[in-house]
Amino acid sequence: MSEATIRWISGPVLRAISHDDFYMHEAVLVGERGLQGEVVRLQADPPSGGQELTVQVFEETTGLRPGDRLRGEGHALSVRLGPGLLGHIFDGLLRPLAGGAERDFLTPGQSTRDKPLHPFQPLVAQGRILKGGEPFGAAQERSVTADGPDAVRVGQYCLVPPAWCGEVVWIAPAGHYDETTPLCILRDGTGQERSVAMSHTWPVRVPRPVAERLASGPPLLTGQRILDCLFPVARGGKATVPGGFGTGKTVLLETIAKWCNADVIVYLGCGERGNEMAGVLDEFPHLEDPRSGRPLMERMVIIANTSNMPVAAREASIYTGVTVAEYFRDQGLHVAVMADSTSRWAEALREVSGRLGELPGEGGYPAYLSTRLADFYERAARVQTLAGKGGSVTIIGAVSPPSSDFSEPVTTHTKRYVRNFWALDRKRAHARFYPAVDPLTSYSEDADLLASWWHARGNPNWGKQRRRFLTILEEQARLERMAMILGKEAMPPRQQLTLLVAGLLNEAFLRQSAFASKDRSASPQKQNRMMGLLDRFMELAEQAMANGMTVEQIQGLPILRRLQRMGEEIGDDELALFTPLEESMEKALSLP
Repeated sequence: MSEATIRWISGPVLRAISHDDFYMHEAVLVGERGLQGEVVRLQADPPSGGQELTVQVFEETTGLRPGDRLRGEGHALSVRLGPGLLGHIFDGLLRPLAGGAERDFLTPGQSTRDKPLHPFQPLVAQGRILKGGEPFGAAQERSVTADGPDAVRVGQYCLVPPAWCGEVVWIAPAGHYDETTPLCILRDGTGQERSVAMSHTWPVRVPRPVAERLASGPPLLTGQRILDCLFPVARGGKATVPGGFGTGKTVLLETIAKWCNADVIVYLGCGERGNEMAGVLDEFPHLEDPRSGRPLMERMVIIANTSNMPVAAREASIYTGVTVAEYFRDQGLHVAVMADSTSRWAEALREVSGRLGELPGEGGYPAYLSTRLADFYERAARVQTLAGKGGSVTIIGAVSPPSSDFSEPVTTHTKRYVRNFWALDRKRAHARFYPAVDPLTSYSEDADLLASWWHARGNPNWGKQRRRFLTILEEQARLERMAMILGKEAMPPRQQLTLLVAGLLNEAFLRQSAFASKDRSASPQKQNRMMGLLDRFMELAEQAMANGMTVEQIQGLPILRRLQRMGEEIGDDELALFTPLEESMEKALSLP
């Protein structure tokens, strides 16, 4: 085992001298307490005749001093992936923050989890040839939708590590085992035998291999109309949610986590304030999964690394989260990663870079900020796994630009790697408009790819309606600037009608009430009916005006109030109520 002697320490960064061999990104244990760290730089040290290694430490370094020893572990920074992940809360190094055996705090140097027993059912027989990534047993299975022929289940399968393969020479019988107990022995072509357990380790900075990357698939439905209909994201896609303080980034990500149609949610609280993460940790365990009626935590993994935790661990936590997501993807599941927020992660990069003495770039961030963001977002994909199943990882990352300045480095670089930009507007947020997504600044590059999916769900005019809505909203912004000068009354009737229609579109479709049980989330069928109804209203209003009806008469129609309230008054299981509402609208806008 390689060893080195510390000669310099500055916060989470230290330098050490060694005559042994270390390599980049090797995991190390520092000092007598075995604090976890990672080698981030290697260079020759001629005075000592050895090499100088620079290490970032993921734990509090108080008490370390020059002369202390550190030792290499012989492998890259890795985490253990297995059946003990779902339903639990971890720190950035995948150490449990709750549920430990009579333990309230993480101890310095702690690197292992508790080892509860999990049910095991073998899926292969002796003599079977297994490839890397194939399941050899089932650990547990949980339904994430209502029971029935179309039920989706989160299968906790025991996978062969991706780099291994061979013939099964022994398989354990059904029973209860901990995640590190050998349950299968494989013999490869050279005659070497390897023991496989329920879990295995994987380096967090290395993407897990797949058989094939596929084109982006059906949409990741969020239940939020402005996102699903105007700015949809595909499964395996990448989206960012930039917004200043108080615009609702965390609330929106929590809402998506609850209502989206992903099989597994990995919620990554990266550098957020302790009180915000405390709220997340307190609320999520008590939420009911709307898809199954069971606790939502049964299909969630929460990784919490708050702003008062060691800064280097925050930098590693984002890779830990996406590695966990890839593990569930390799089991044939669709996973959504909520990273809140990548700005705090970039600040951790900036602090560590400063202590390393690196030349700063724009905003003080390191010059490799763009590369690191690309490494993270490019791990989102829809794939065919090594076992031949289909799975996906969708990444949604929040960005916290200072003073809502979208030209700052983190937002600018993030836009280069995502296909969906959901910008939160401060004015909308302060007006209690939820979701506060700005329809003029936001965009989706996945929309054209997903139009056929909506066509197959009974709305062949989805693309046309979407473009018409966005055009109306853009025209509203231009006319409102004009109205501030002239006044609405002085504007031509057609422009007044445009403002009326845009206001209805905002209130009836884009705004959703989290306090209304029928409006917290909207199914695709309900969204289609609402889009069709509002599109028809625009046509009827133009015809009515052409036939002599004034804007004031249209504005005074009682049907407008019913249209504004239809999201809160008609539930997903009451779609038949849209028919009499449409008939009333047709009657109200037709002249006698």
